[in-house]
Amino acid sequence: MAKKNYKDWSKEDLIKHIEKLEKRKKYGLVWDEERTKEEFELQSLNGLPVLEEVSKNAITTDADQPTHILIEGDNYHALSVLNYTHEKSIDVIYIDPPYNTGNETWKYNNKYVNDDDAYKHSKWLSFMEKRLRLVKNLLSPTGIICATIDNYEVHTLRMIMEEIFFDRDIIMTVIEHNFRGRVKRNFALTHEYALWGVPKEQDLITRQREKSGDIQRNLRRTGQGSRRHESPTMFFGIEVDKRTLKIIGVTEALDADEKIPKHANPNTEMVYPIDDEKIQRRWYYGKNSIMDEVKKGNIWAKRIKGKIQIHYWKEGKEKRRKSVWTDPKYDGSTYGTELLTSILGQNDFPFPKSIHAVKECIEACTYKKDAVILDFFAGSGTTGHAVLELNEEDGGARQFILVTNNENNICREICYPRIRNVIKGYKFQGTEKKLLFEEKLTLSELKNMDNILGEFEETKSQSKGYDEIKTEFENNTLRLLGINKSNVRKEGFGGNLKYYRTSFVPAEPSDENKEMLTRQSVEMLCLREGTFDFVSDTDAWKIFKNNQKYTAILFDQLSIPELKEELEKLDKSVSVYVFSLEDDNFANEFADMREKVKVCSIPEAILRVYRRIYQ
Repeated sequence: MAKKNYKDWSKEDLIKHIEKLEKRKKYGLVWDEERTKEEFELQSLNGLPVLEEVSKNAITTDADQPTHILIEGDNYHALSVLNYTHEKSIDVIYIDPPYNTGNETWKYNNKYVNDDDAYKHSKWLSFMEKRLRLVKNLLSPTGIICATIDNYEVHTLRMIMEEIFFDRDIIMTVIEHNFRGRVKRNFALTHEYALWGVPKEQDLITRQREKSGDIQRNLRRTGQGSRRHESPTMFFGIEVDKRTLKIIGVTEALDADEKIPKHANPNTEMVYPIDDEKIQRRWYYGKNSIMDEVKKGNIWAKRIKGKIQIHYWKEGKEKRRKSVWTDPKYDGSTYGTELLTSILGQNDFPFPKSIHAVKECIEACTYKKDAVILDFFAGSGTTGHAVLELNEEDGGARQFILVTNNENNICREICYPRIRNVIKGYKFQGTEKKLLFEEKLTLSELKNMDNILGEFEETKSQSKGYDEIKTEFENNTLRLLGINKSNVRKEGFGGNLKYYRTSFVPAEPSDENKEMLTRQSVEMLCLREGTFDFVSDTDAWKIFKNNQKYTAILFDQLSIPELKEELEKLDKSVSVYVFSLEDDNFANEFADMREKVKVCSIPEAILRVYRRIYQ
């Protein structure tokens, strides 16, 4: 690239350039910014981004569920819009940015960046730095950003994040996502990295409760302190219906030397804590607790090798997440590529993430079941799928915001169809696996091995209707999987979706352009307020709502009296946006409705955000 000819520069441009050089750091990560301008920077000189709804792609299944957002467009423009609509309100940012491997995996200014490009690192750094600076303003005070990346740019990304998110600790973890290994030179690479930006001096990463850590075993105690004489009050009968296996009740505890009485009811069986060696033991729970746990579904009866046994479930203890994640479920081939194919059929999207890896990254960031999760490198839509699945599992109301361009039709042919299918249901094609049994074998569990293996074999013998029953033992965990080769309809998780595309209005600050910005910001304002349901409109205003509030957008100040008459009919609070060329304060005009109405002047509120970003 040719050197700059400073002789042609104006005095003002030279001064500005010198001031910029003076501000540059003398130590740290430095790259050639001047040679790496992006096209959007030129677009932004002439246009300001807004959102246009693609109404035919909207999905509505349940008004009580959250409305998720998919934005098609350059993520810089979309993030600019979100700086107005979602300032300091994002709980989790999860991204899987381009890895800059040099294998034509990402484009810069519509050109693939090859391995022999002398400026490939500068281009990637410039690309990432601009976007990360924008999202910093979106994170809530306790919000966490998680970025997955491989060895090509992990160190540079960490330095960028440390500079931008200086109020957060940048923590690195390792995820084994390809246990087969990818061979290029020297080592077979099996892992990638996750960089976490966690607010300083705060312990916010959630504790992990693995399902395999749950206790699910015979209610009869074993080991030290388990004999009848050591705890006589814990030796009593549990009455079970022989046909239904329903637990009916419990007897009084027997005295230490009292013989077990004969049971008279032929339709039920009285079960005592006596093991296969005829040794009289004790129950884990006392008689006063057992029926309460039965009602909760935590204690039940089952037949094992012809005998009625009493089993119980207890939630495992939470533990800190480890810095190295290894589990077959993180495999990108099985739970990324194969899963995507089962939802969409054959497609050419490369290297989708394991849905389980993304789910755990989201879960690690927050306990909130109504969290707002942003992914501005949405790709195949794994993050959206993960959020929908989490909501299905625990009844949560998490909301995702996905942003992706439409390069190679990725948004319209991959991301959107996947999200649509997962919400509404689809014809499942491929291999479906169901976890039937899982037990982590610790040293203490080995003492209970007979019960564990008995339950394992019983589960295996009762698991019918599968094409294959598969046993796995990895990472000290015993699993039993039921596998079906399916070609059936899979029910959707439900949810709602709004689909937007980025567009532009002229940036020149004329009165005409201000009015145009206001009229084309309706979708932005609805997104800001979360009010997507249309109520009514005239030439002068539009009104929208959700279950909690309304949003009114007024284009003509002369129609304030008529709008107020309309607002009087509404039964919830209202955010009113009033068009004004001069950023007027309309509090007095709505003073008699101050308990119900909050007023904001536009487009100046939007322009203030854009001036901060683009100047």
